[in-house]
Amino acid sequence: MQYDRDLQSEHKEVFLQARDFLLSFEGIVETKKERITTYSNKKGGICHMRTMPYGIDFGFLKGAKMEDSLGLLKGNGKAIRVLPQRELNKKAVEYYIKQAIEINSEK
Repeated sequence: MQYDRDLQSEHKEVFLQARDFLLSFEGIVETKKERITTYSNKKGGICHMRTMPYGIDFGFLKGAKMEDSLGLLKGNGKAIRVLPQRELNKKAVEYYIKQAIEINSEK
């Protein structure tokens, strides 16, 4: 399971900090899947997260719909945008998480 691999990573501490931060948002729940750990609320998916060789990645499931005034999101697919982090930047993560929650509430 990816969650178990994340806990074995050299980036375990930043992963756990990010996990705690994500779960601090009201209504966000964690789902541990074989290939990824996802975070969602009652209205739908928010993001997934996993460790990478350089730190962690947040994959925002509706990232293509998000405003990126910080210029930190990577990717050009139809839906997902990735926020790579070497160290947890709570202000940046909060900026994107709040947008993801808002996009979900527009359903």
